[in-house]
Amino acid sequence: MTQETSTKAAVVFDIDGVVRDVSNSYRRAIADTVEYFTKAAYRPTPLDIDQLKSEGVWNNDWEASQELIYRYFSVQGQSREELQLDYNAVVAFFQSRYRGPDPNNLTGYICDEPLLLQSTYLDQLTQAGIAWGFFSGATRVSANYVLEKRLGLQSPVLIAMEDAPGKPDPSGLFATVSQIENSIEQKSAIVYVGDTVADMYTVEKARSLDSARTWIGVGVLPPHVQETATRSEAYSETLLRAGAAMVLSNVQQLTPIQIQKLISRVCA
Repeated sequence: MTQETSTKAAVVFDIDGVVRDVSNSYRRAIADTVEYFTKAAYRPTPLDIDQLKSEGVWNNDWEASQELIYRYFSVQGQSREELQLDYNAVVAFFQSRYRGPDPNNLTGYICDEPLLLQSTYLDQLTQAGIAWGFFSGATRVSANYVLEKRLGLQSPVLIAMEDAPGKPDPSGLFATVSQIENSIEQKSAIVYVGDTVADMYTVEKARSLDSARTWIGVGVLPPHVQETATRSEAYSETLLRAGAAMVLSNVQQLTPIQIQKLISRVCA
């Protein structure tokens, strides 16, 4: 990679589905929560959850859980006003599954998430002069658990759920880039790597608000959609239609050379 290109690029990563596999953690907690609040009448499938998230506005898994509950009862003829779901109760139940019953001692599904990225990959980006950071809808506790405890990163640049509005609002992406640029020169090309339609919409919105930089969305297929070629292809098409410049099966395929080629292609 040329120094000219590397000093201008930064990569921002989503976490869930990109850095860690959440198909048996966050998504399992969604299914558990919906099943509990529908009194075991409905447990959403992975495809049900994907279809909801393809709408581009359900990045928050607590809100996604609540929406699936509402939609189930709506089909049964009950209005949202009649249900009067307690959102805090939905969140509490979800967290009891995802984090575990003791919020100060993580013992839930979060403990069993396979990593999709190794710290050596981030070292390669650094050596190539590419800055990086994280913008995620996960809570700070959850995000730091995987970044610091699992990957061993030391105080990485991170904007989490508590720090910015939910995606596709690009405020958190802007804040991440701002933190990255606090210690280095301004980057003219920003690559955001995510696994959902909301992630790609976030890039589109960032581009519309800041034309001084080149904003590039890169999609990653979460592991649960890679079980069949049909689902992989359908999910890839969904991300491409939402604005992804390319779709990868694993984030580590986005090498420094690939980043250079991608920026050159987009800027051509």
